[in-house]
Parts: sequence; C-alpha cells; structure tokens
Amino acid sequence: MSLIWDGIPASPGISMGSALVVHVERPRVPHETVPEDRVEAEVQRFHDARAWTRRRIEEIRDGTAERLGPVEAQIFEAQIVMLDDVDLVSGTEFYIRENHLSAARALELRMLEFQSQWRETDHPMVMDRLNDLIDVETRLVRHLLGQEDPDVALGDIDEPVIVVARELTPSMTVQLDRDVVRGLATDAGTRTSHSAILARALGIPAVVGLADLSRRVDTGQAVILDGRVGRILVDPDPSETARYQERDIQVRQWEQELDQLAHLDPETPDREVVQLRANIDFPGEAEAVRDRGAQGVGLLRTEFLVVGKASMPGEEEQYEAYRHVAETFAHEAVFIRTFDLGGDKFPVFLHMPVEENPFLGWRAVRVCLDTPDLFRTQLRALLRATAHGDVRIMLPLVTTVDEIRDTRRMLEEEEAGLHAADVAFNPGYKLGVMIETPAAALIAEELGRHADFFSIGTNDLTQYTLAVDRGNARLAPRYTPFHPAVLELIRQTLHAGRAAGIEVSVCGEMAAHPLGAVMLLGLGISAMSVAPASLSEVKKVIRSVPASVAREAAAEALDAPTSDEVVQILTRHTAEWLDLSVFSGRWSLSDPA
Repeated sequence: MSLIWDGIPASPGISMGSALVVHVERPRVPHETVPEDRVEAEVQRFHDARAWTRRRIEEIRDGTAERLGPVEAQIFEAQIVMLDDVDLVSGTEFYIRENHLSAARALELRMLEFQSQWRETDHPMVMDRLNDLIDVETRLVRHLLGQEDPDVALGDIDEPVIVVARELTPSMTVQLDRDVVRGLATDAGTRTSHSAILARALGIPAVVGLADLSRRVDTGQAVILDGRVGRILVDPDPSETARYQERDIQVRQWEQELDQLAHLDPETPDREVVQLRANIDFPGEAEAVRDRGAQGVGLLRTEFLVVGKASMPGEEEQYEAYRHVAETFAHEAVFIRTFDLGGDKFPVFLHMPVEENPFLGWRAVRVCLDTPDLFRTQLRALLRATAHGDVRIMLPLVTTVDEIRDTRRMLEEEEAGLHAADVAFNPGYKLGVMIETPAAALIAEELGRHADFFSIGTNDLTQYTLAVDRGNARLAPRYTPFHPAVLELIRQTLHAGRAAGIEVSVCGEMAAHPLGAVMLLGLGISAMSVAPASLSEVKKVIRSVPASVAREAAAEALDAPTSDEVVQILTRHTAEWLDLSVFSGRWSLSDPA
C-alpha cells in the first residue's frame, strides 16, 4: 500500500522516479581561539572570506541570469546585501576582537543570534529569508574552514530522481540538473520561498512543507510527485501509477491549450469583458506578463526597493523602476502599491520595533505616514512616473479615512514642489486604497468618497476576517476566501464602489482559483489581477463560464451558511463548463488519487 504525504504545491507538474534522499550537512565549526597578536589578521581573514563569498554569489547570480533570466537572478541580490549587513559584520568582528575567537566560530555565533531572533516570529516569509541567511553562512564558513562547496548538480546520476531533503537553499536549487532531477520534495519551505521560485523557473515540479518526509523515505523507493495539488505518493501500486500517468497526459494537453490563450481577450462566452492584469514583484517581470496577455499591472509590490537594503532608496532609483513598468504598459493601467513594510518585511534602515503581533502592528500605510522622509520620496517618484502612463497609486492596509486624507495632502505638497521645479507629471493620476480588513470593507461607502478606486486584497481580508494566519500550515483548512463572512465583505465593498462610481478590482489569490474567479465574476467584479503563472488559467475560466451562469452561482452561494457549501454550489454550477481536475492552485478541489 502506498504512503501519501500532503504538503504545499510549490511548482506545478507531475513527476515519477526513484527517491534520492539528500542530507545537506552544515559544516561543523570547532571552538577555536587565536592569540592576541593574530586577532587583526583573523578579522582580515573574515573580510577576505566575505569578498570571496560575494564573488561566488555574483557568479551564481550571473549564471542564473543567463540560464533563467534577470528576474530570477535578483534572488541572489538579497544574499549579497546580507554580506554587508552592519550588525552581522560588526558583531562578528566584536567576537573576534573581544573573545579572540576564530573567524569561523565568531561568525557562527553571530549567525545563531540572527537565526534565533528571526525564528521567534515563526512566520513563513521570515523563515524563507532565514533560508537565504543559512545559504550565505554555509558558504562563508566552508571557505573559512578550507572546505569545498558541495557538488549538488547531481550530474552523475543516470536515471530520473525525485530529490527529497529537509530543505534546499537557493544556490543548491539553481544548480540542479533538470534533466536528471524530475521533482523536489522538502520538509520545510513555502510556495514563496526563493527555492520554490527557482524550481518553478527551472520547470521542476516541487512540493514543500512535508514535515518529516525526508526521515520517512529511503533512497531508491518509487515516488510520484504532484506539484499541482501538493501530494507525494511513496511506493505507489500499479493502478495509482497508471492513474497518474493518464493525469499527466491530460495536464500536458491542458497546458498546451493555455499557451494558445495568451493573446485572446478575457471575454465570457456571453460577451462580458473582464480586465485581467498581473501581480508582479519586480519591474523586470513587466515584459514577460505583457507577453502572456496581461492587460496591465494590478499590483506592483515596491518592497523590492527596501527589504534587505541598508539605506533608504533614492527618488531616482524608484522613478526609473516605476517608469519602466509604466512604459511597458503604455496603454494600460499600472497599480503601484506604496511600501507595505512591517509584518514580515524588515528593511534594515528602519530599525523596526520588536512586536508581539507584527501583523496587527506598525505596518503598511501606518509606517509610511509615520516616516515622511521615506514616504515623500516614494510619492515624488510615483508622481513623476505618471507622466509615462496610467500609473495609479495604491495604499495598503487602509482602515481610516484620515489615512487617505493625509496621503492626499502630502501628494498635493509634492505636486507643488514638482511644479516649481518644472518636473512633468500627470495631474489627473488616481489614488486608491486596498480593502484588506473588515474595517475598510465596513466603511467602504465613506472611503469611496475619498478614493479613486478600490482593490480588494483577498489574502489579508480573509486572514483578518477569520482571525487565521494565512502562513500557518496547521490552520490551512480554516483559511478560505469562500467563507460567507469574506464573501459578504466583498459584496459590500463592490456595492460601495458602484455607488461611488469607482472601479473595484481584486488582486488577491482568490482570483487565481477557478471557483474564486467564477464567484468574483458572478458578484460583478470586472477587473482581476493574478500572479503571472495564473494568467492563462484565469483567462480560461473567464472564456469558459458564461457570466449569467456565474451570477446564478454567486447569488446562490451568498446564501450558503458554510464555506464547504459555497464550494459545492460553485462546483455544481461550473461542472458543465470547467474540468476542475486540471487546475492548479492552493484550494485544489479534485483529488487525483
């Protein structure tokens, strides 16, 4: 009988092969001291190791850019920044000078302190960053101990394997030979980790968050990995193998069909048009999502400019980034979210306070309004970018009307400064808010009097409405945007937006789920923004399900008392139009086994 593990789908695809259990040992650092007259030489040895490590990471970054593209290569910029972290460098120097420790031992102790602080949050996105820190530490320590980097390409393997490991660092993942490694299964990790992003770029199916799989599987055991739904089968029986082989054929045919949709309009069979935009993390992604059929950018996250940086980003750097996206979509709307800092994003230069519950603390628009130097610089850059396209400024986590008023006042003051300096901008730009909390949804009618648009962020709206941490694997079954309370808040927001005559769009994960897209379409949402990988699937949903059917389904679903019943209603109404078994997504509804 086969053993089944369910985890988090991290990279789509079905793969079969023998398990290769990889135990990546971190180097053991002996407790060594150096004589006083060798202390400064040891400090210099530490700096030499930093310089060598920087060169090595730059090589990996450049190789990644050549192999996968510039967006994926930017992952390694975060590691380069870590090498120059003031607290890391000064703390290691202190241990060498004060305690006469070897450079390797001093670095290990300082890194342990960093890791201990970060693990206190226990948030997946922070743990993802910790994975990068461990990658940097391992490379530094190995060099200081005179050890070679391990060969993780697995190029000497002569048959397809499914790599099973506790975790894989980004530099390990990017070096894997995809002709040999047919799948990745790790105990730790999230879908947004850098290793998962690289697995998707490499086209290697992956499942993460599998708890103790690496201790329960032996090398050589047969494995089936389904990266679309997040399932691992160990020692499958012949009928299971045959079923997955057939499913793999169906999925490949489906993906070929999706590729042909890129340049078709997102229009329902009964001729209702939906604006389908993309959510992106970096300006360099703009061309790729445009080529995949995105009709603009519904969410440009700007945290790439600040997270992990030792100093505040300048106006010119920001302006160039925003201008690039605006010019890429010269005839489409580009929604740029102001810095969503705090919570799981910690820019070094801000010295964020330690909070017991950072997701209910000093974050997002609150941080921006409380740090006017940072915020005004971003607002000036955004205003200048409006001269190059339909750039719309979007405020995250708004809960009060005053937050919009205060931002408008700052914008007006910065407009005056740009006028005085004869700097071009579009005075007709739009300022809107993200609806991410019950508070915002409940006062949406009043917010609509001050905002030019609403964008519903269903991820946080679901989290805050249900009091469920969306990154907590134990609570995953309770985290669902199909909860009646979430649907009612979306309905209220849409009603308030219509009354105000402003656009209401959705940029959360709900829009990327087939039934979520149907529900939103049925409610009357006419603009959705999804991750690049979901563009074709959502377009397929829109082009397959008549808007009239979606409206019937949504009307009935709004009266359902539970999320399970909502899902059942939506499934029943769409069964004639969609084969849900081939869709990927977090809320997979069809059990392929």
